[in-house]
Amino acid sequence: MAIRSFQREDDEGRVFTRRAMLATGGSFALFSLIAGRLYQLQVMQKDYYTKLAEENRVNRRLLSPIRGRVLDRDGLVLAGNSRNYRVVIVPEQTPVDKSGRPALAATLERLGHAIDISGRVRERVLKEARQSPRFRPILIAEGLSWEEFARVNVLLPDLPGIQAEVGQRRDYPFGPYFSHVLGYVGRVSDADIENMRRAAAQRKIELPPDLEEALHLPTFRVGKSGVEVAVEESLRGQPGAEQLEVNAFGREIKHLAHNDGTPGDDVHLTIDGTIQNYVMERVQGQSAAVVLLDIATGDILSLVSAPGFDPNQFAIGLSTPQWVALRDDEFNPLVNKPLAGQYPPGSTFKVATALAAVESGAIHPDQVFHCSGSFPFGDHVFHCWKKEGHGAVSLRRGIQQSCDCYFYQVALATGIDNIATTARKLGLGIDLKFLLPGTKYGTIPDSEWKKRVYGVKWFEGETLSAAIGQGYVLTTPFQLALMAARVANGGKAITPRLIHAVGNKIERAAPPANLGIDQEHLTHVRDGMFAVVNEPGGTAYLYRIEEKGFEMAGKTGSAQVRAISAEERAGGVIKNEDLPWKLRDHALFVAYAPYDKPRYAICVVVEHGGHGGSAAAPVARDVLLFTQKRDPVRRTAWEAVRAASNDGSAIR
Repeated sequence: MAIRSFQREDDEGRVFTRRAMLATGGSFALFSLIAGRLYQLQVMQKDYYTKLAEENRVNRRLLSPIRGRVLDRDGLVLAGNSRNYRVVIVPEQTPVDKSGRPALAATLERLGHAIDISGRVRERVLKEARQSPRFRPILIAEGLSWEEFARVNVLLPDLPGIQAEVGQRRDYPFGPYFSHVLGYVGRVSDADIENMRRAAAQRKIELPPDLEEALHLPTFRVGKSGVEVAVEESLRGQPGAEQLEVNAFGREIKHLAHNDGTPGDDVHLTIDGTIQNYVMERVQGQSAAVVLLDIATGDILSLVSAPGFDPNQFAIGLSTPQWVALRDDEFNPLVNKPLAGQYPPGSTFKVATALAAVESGAIHPDQVFHCSGSFPFGDHVFHCWKKEGHGAVSLRRGIQQSCDCYFYQVALATGIDNIATTARKLGLGIDLKFLLPGTKYGTIPDSEWKKRVYGVKWFEGETLSAAIGQGYVLTTPFQLALMAARVANGGKAITPRLIHAVGNKIERAAPPANLGIDQEHLTHVRDGMFAVVNEPGGTAYLYRIEEKGFEMAGKTGSAQVRAISAEERAGGVIKNEDLPWKLRDHALFVAYAPYDKPRYAICVVVEHGGHGGSAAAPVARDVLLFTQKRDPVRRTAWEAVRAASNDGSAIR
């Protein structure tokens, strides 16, 4: 019995030992597995999980870059950046109502005692609060005045959840005075992003990821028109970023790092801000376009479209009433009239017709044609503006007194194709590859053009209308100023220039090419333009510059916007001043000064102004006189700036 007992105990001991070894082995394997996994996590994949943890703890937020400034030729800031006083609300910090939801409506109601909050804004804020995390700030208003901002700050203790912040916004210190040159900025649209991608693809590059992401920021602004969009890539800069420590719910705890990004380049224009301001004041209350050029360099010194609009309103966001007022204004403040306004040039076009006639050899400058006040041609009678006629007329007198019948006969001898060729040489009806988007180029018709557009041949009767700037002929004020410049500078094809420098890089104009126009022929035309202004009988004689050394030469024009019936002509044509404003003729005037040593060329268009002599010529006279008198003063001041600069040079 004792022997069996010992055997049983021995067997049980061996079973226990085996089980203990299995358990120990299993435990060891389990702990080895755990240790291996820990080694993998803590050593082999340390960097990976550290990065994940850091990304959960640190939030990287992109920042809109500081936009480059736009300055005039002397460094006057035309578009800059200013403080933007704004108000936001954080829903989770506002009191809750009985249902436990933030009482945003009540908070907005109290805020309304400090600043104006429309019903539309309140609806937007409440909608965003329902759709966004409660800790995310929601914009209520921006672009507040200092007084409004101060009132909000005074009431802040009684406005839980409201935060008053200071940021940046685009600022146009001269408001509407440079609106069509500068344009305006606005929030980024899907179309803007697509255009940027398309432009990048054409250059076989991709938009930087940070930039593409930053474009979706509510504070990011891009150019929508004018210089702002034309030089957008240089002006916008590169976005920055800040690192924020956040908790598990994504709420900000503290700032860890901050990088403002790369500011955009400053852009210097050829515009003279002082002249531009003067011109805008001069045409106040009129619907007008004024273009002033340097005839030697092609620099655009003034580009005025009146009335303008306030680009500051666009930068913040127009209200519906503001937009409707601009859209329905009969003076069309949203149209860039110098570049996009297309007008019949009227008698200003006679400059091109006269030059074409002598250039083609169709007439001699001293050749005389008779004007009786009307010119029968085919089954139609073409009339001169002077009912009793001008009598015997040569080229000089034809330009001086703007005799229509003289130019009807000259045009028949010259032909439409010769007229069109010379007009295009002078800058009319051609694509000048101008910088600003939306620029139009009018129409200079010829026989081939009509066949291409209408599928029919050109009739000689149409040549008569074209010769005096009517019919199919359309030009822009900018093109007419360029025509005057090329006549004044001896037939040099100057290239218009609006951008002088981007950053420190000067945008140099191409050397002007010679148009191959006979100088003697140009002299005859210029002599006629001198007589227009400076000799009795000239259509602008009453509005000449009388100061010696500052005299101008020019050409008046009145473009009809309505048809005059035979019945009205027989009974007496209704005077412009007796017609509704919309039915009056456009008034035009082109000129250059000083006459003996030309430096500046100008075009003035006063919409429905009536007569070019009485409505447009006085504006040109005043602007040219102001510019000539300002020039020595400005140059003296500029030389002082150059002398005071560290390296003896500066951007001009």
